[in-house]
Order: sequence, then C-alpha cells, then structure tokens
Amino acid sequence: MSRLNYHHLYYFWQVARSGNLTRTAQQLHVSQSALSSQIRQLEQSMEVQLFERSGRQLLLTSAGKRVLTYAEDIFRKGEELESLMRHGVEPEYQQLRIGMLSTMSRNFIENFISPLLHDRKVRFSLHARGMSNLLDGLARHQFDLVLTNAQVPVSGDQTWQSQRLAHQPLAIVGPPDGKPEGAFPQGYAQQRWILPTAQTELRAAFDGFCSRHQFQPNVLAEADDMAMLRLLARDSGALALLPEVVVRDEIASGLLVPYMTLPDVHENFYAITVPRQFAPPVLTELLTAISSRA
Repeated sequence: MSRLNYHHLYYFWQVARSGNLTRTAQQLHVSQSALSSQIRQLEQSMEVQLFERSGRQLLLTSAGKRVLTYAEDIFRKGEELESLMRHGVEPEYQQLRIGMLSTMSRNFIENFISPLLHDRKVRFSLHARGMSNLLDGLARHQFDLVLTNAQVPVSGDQTWQSQRLAHQPLAIVGPPDGKPEGAFPQGYAQQRWILPTAQTELRAAFDGFCSRHQFQPNVLAEADDMAMLRLLARDSGALALLPEVVVRDEIASGLLVPYMTLPDVHENFYAITVPRQFAPPVLTELLTAISSRA
C-alpha cells in the first residue's frame, strides 16, 4: 500500500500557491528540475494530473484544486502543531486573509472588519482585486474569504460557497439646498446625475425604475467604483445614486442629504469561500456573527 509523501505534497503546495515553478524553486533553494521531478512523482503516486500549463503559468486542474484544499489544511495545522510543541502554547494569533472587490464601498468593509480591530489574537490583511483575480486567489487558497457586492459567476469545476452578509437600500442623494419638491420625477428633470455604469446591477435597477416613470436622467458622469461615486457625489453638486452607507460621513455632517430611497432596490454584499476541511475559527465566528445581525 503506497503512502502519501508529504515532502512531495509540500512542494506541490508551494507551487500551487504561487503558480510559478521558477519563482518557487528560487524561494525553496532547489533547482527547477528537482522541483518538477518531485511534483511528477506526486502525480504518479496519486495517478492524477495536478497542473496544466498556460504560457509561463501553471494552472491547477480540477484534481489539483481538490488536493490543494487538503494540502492547505495539512500544512496550516502543521504550523500550529510546531508552535504548540516548541512553545507549549497555542499559536499567538490567527491570520485571516480577506480579498475584496476593488469597486466596493470602503465603509461597508470597515463595518465588516470592525470585530477584528480589537481582537489581539487576530491579524488580518486586505487585498483589493477584480473579481476574476479574487476567485483565482480564493481557489489557490491565497484568501480565506472574498467580499463582493456582485453575485459570484457559476463555475463548472469549482464550488463556491456564497453567503449574503447584508443588503443596503439604494438612495438618491444630493446637496442640502437642491432637493426637488414633490414626488419623483417632478423637479428631477433639471438635475444632473452621477450614476453607476451601465454594466452594474445597481444601474440596471435604476434604469428600470426610471422606465416605469418615463424619466430620462441627464447624466453628468458614471463610475463603477464606490469610492469615486462618493467623491463625485460630494464635490459635483449633482444628484447621485448609491447606497447611503457609501456617503455615511457626508450625510452625518450635512454635506449631503438623502432625497429618496428607491423601493425594492438594494445593493447586496456577499462573503465567498471555498469548502475546506478546517476553516480558521476566527472566520467561522466572524461569519456567524454577521449572519446573526443580517
């Protein structure tokens, strides 16, 4: 009966995380040919192909992704065991790696991570990326979870776990002295607008709302980034369409005023993870706490 060679598995784990054989060989201080040989032996012992080449990059196969899931848990637990044996105590802190969609509201991110800020047993890192980069990093276990305000696309060979964390109503906001009198759309035709781009779910919802009222907004600018929408709403004097949480501070200071909330239109926020044998306890606790508040 063959037994798993953990030395081979360790080399696979390092290459899978970086996606680059040459760089990993340099980091491990071994030759590229020796590293390739170790991985080939692992593939032969498991009778599966773990990688396929795409230019200079090594991409995980479906089998490779499954093996990486186990390797990540094995070596993370190994690090905890080593700490316990050397120091006689549990690890000093837990590490949480959070990927976030680069166009998301930073105010929402701040609210999400707030329970971690005062936990002395937790260290975390935040990484802003595009959706495809985030999901690739999640599949490679570079992130423990991904935060997004868009539904994760369906993948044929990858199982994503998606949990809705919260939803924020979509509002029309503007300067305090510019609020039109009367119900929408009366008085809004003379206004200029700052809107999400046409490719976003928020814009599609707003366009449907306008269509029902036979209203055509006079668009000054569009942006798919919430931070940019916030700046434009603050500085342009135009009306802006966004969740109130994005301009929370501006509303609190009186710089902006909510004019109206769109009925049955929300921005949803999701936590995306992948199935794992052992999830970091702090991640489970965080998602459970957020779920209980939703």
